[in-house]
Amino acid sequence: MPSKQFVFMVLEEHPYGREMLMQLMEAEHYPMAIIEEASDIAEEEKGKFLERIMGHRVAPTFTELLEGKDIPRYKVPHHNKKTCRLLLQELNPDLGVLGGTRIIRDRILRIPQDGMLNSHPGLLPEVRGSASPAWSVYYDIPIGSTCHFIDPGIDTGDIVGKREISIHKGDTYEKMCWLTLVEAGALMTEAVSSWRNGELERTPQGESDHPTFRVPSDEIMKIVYQKLRDHTYKHYVD
Repeated sequence: MPSKQFVFMVLEEHPYGREMLMQLMEAEHYPMAIIEEASDIAEEEKGKFLERIMGHRVAPTFTELLEGKDIPRYKVPHHNKKTCRLLLQELNPDLGVLGGTRIIRDRILRIPQDGMLNSHPGLLPEVRGSASPAWSVYYDIPIGSTCHFIDPGIDTGDIVGKREISIHKGDTYEKMCWLTLVEAGALMTEAVSSWRNGELERTPQGESDHPTFRVPSDEIMKIVYQKLRDHTYKHYVD
């Protein structure tokens, strides 16, 4: 068993986390345990994300990924409540890896001694918050993903990996969301490799020219889809 251990925290069967865990396990990075939040929020977020990547490959379920693997799988009603806190304290992981969760509070963040890592489907600090591909198109910001440490703010922790994604004319919003999901998994896998090798470098974020984004309105999404149909998004590679 590796000397450094991480726990994987995720909303129940979230497609974002399924992709990330698949990539981690393909690189032989196996979590010491998985802590899934089984809640109405988890079900709602799973549905939203499946809609965002509609028409593209979805990674196997956690049940399928874990078949034949001796990895404990725990269900909690809320990642920020006492049940999860006591479980994390008992597991005592070196690192927390987030595969799609609600905002994690400071009392939970402090438990793993090396902190918690998250992969965000947008470039930081440019696009913090929700629905990053949509806001990136709306504000003509490059599409990409970022792996970063979690702090008490929203997507404001130190960056450990960041990469732009090439977008071509004709690419749909759903494809952009899927590409950022896959890249987020790749960045997390690279970060865990570096962490286990003692080579993980942290870069503090700068300031952003934009606010922390919320879920876009229907009117915003109409503009996003129109820009993609008209090929007026400013960061195509062709």
